[in-house]
Amino acid sequence: MLQRIYGTAWENADQLKYFVKLKEEAKRRDHRLLGKQLDLFSIQEDAGGGLVFWHPKGATIRKIIEDFWKLEHQKAGYELLYTPHLANLDLWKTSGHFDFYKESMYDQMEVEDETYQIKPMNCPFHCLVYKHGLKSYRELPLRWAELGTVYRYERSGTLHGLMRVRGFTQDDAHIFCLPEQLTAEIRGVLDLIENILTRFGFNDYEIMLSTRPAESVGSDEIWEKATAALTEALTLKGWAYSVDEGGGAFYGPKIDIKIRDAIGRLWQCSTVQCDFNLPERFELEYVKSDSTRDRPIMVHRAIFGSIERFFGVLIETYAGDFPLWLPPVQMRLLPVADEAMDFCHKVKAKAATLGLRVEVDTSGDRIGKLVRNAETDKIPLAAVVGKKELEDGSLAVRARKVGDLGSASVDDVLARMKLAADTFSNYESVSDSKSRC
Repeated sequence: MLQRIYGTAWENADQLKYFVKLKEEAKRRDHRLLGKQLDLFSIQEDAGGGLVFWHPKGATIRKIIEDFWKLEHQKAGYELLYTPHLANLDLWKTSGHFDFYKESMYDQMEVEDETYQIKPMNCPFHCLVYKHGLKSYRELPLRWAELGTVYRYERSGTLHGLMRVRGFTQDDAHIFCLPEQLTAEIRGVLDLIENILTRFGFNDYEIMLSTRPAESVGSDEIWEKATAALTEALTLKGWAYSVDEGGGAFYGPKIDIKIRDAIGRLWQCSTVQCDFNLPERFELEYVKSDSTRDRPIMVHRAIFGSIERFFGVLIETYAGDFPLWLPPVQMRLLPVADEAMDFCHKVKAKAATLGLRVEVDTSGDRIGKLVRNAETDKIPLAAVVGKKELEDGSLAVRARKVGDLGSASVDDVLARMKLAADTFSNYESVSDSKSRC
């Protein structure tokens, strides 16, 4: 029997030492292990491989991510859509997915003598929304965004935690615009990508511009204009990029953005793609100023790629130590006496009215273990409540990996937490005077 053996070779001992250290660090940050340790998510084999179950703590983080995503898109002029999870098979034949993507689609289902397909993509649905009423050039650009869950077949051997799954939610958006609007729209997408990714701590990118492949749809003129628009937008943004000649999709050129994590690994994340295919297949039109009709330019774009994969990257980047605005529990109250329990629950309720996520440790353990458990659970802040704090109406605050930050009144602590979370800062970096302003 033959057995495959893998090995690595290095020029010197320092390179090997660095490689071993990187492997150990990657193992420490493995999102599958941390997801289980922190009770964030699970893959339930009883339900099937590649299907993610979001536990309460993970679901809390997901909601925070999605709420932020929606707010930033609305601020950038996007409107939100919600579309079905399946559609008549004829839709996927019109879009071309059934012909070109069938191997990654699940089997069809028969419903009342019609054949339906669970969706692997969101874009055909957005095309149908566009067709619901003739559009004027004055209405363009249209920017529509959706957190749309899709389902794609992946072989069981390729599944990997949150990174490769069978059901996932794309942070999808499509822009329908005029040719002369394309550069500005692409630049706007790049600005939005930077704004959102930077908020999560990602500011080191590797960018690739992919041009026309040998087999493609669309005229030479439209390809040249679209490629020029992508190039100009990148130049205006001031981002360095590489060119993958012939690496574009058959339906248009694209920009792919990889993000670099805390230990230097690159992850495919954002993409911006021009599409000349779907507007033609769906016969999308707008009325021009001279009353004739023309096809709009369609731009596909995603910033996270998928919520699941991005969450996996986040877990590994922070090794589970999320910044104060993100974790499911921002502060844990540690009562050292039974008489402090009611006080702690009142503090928790007051924090909730401010949108802060505070929990009470009701285990009754000794203070040393209470503090260690909070550290192990990677909670950013812990507040000890003893007789002194009960008498003063105060909290003795500790920050993870920092230690004791002293005592302050409940109102001051919560106000400081609120300011830190709202400004995406650490609690210890926000001064008391600012939180009281």
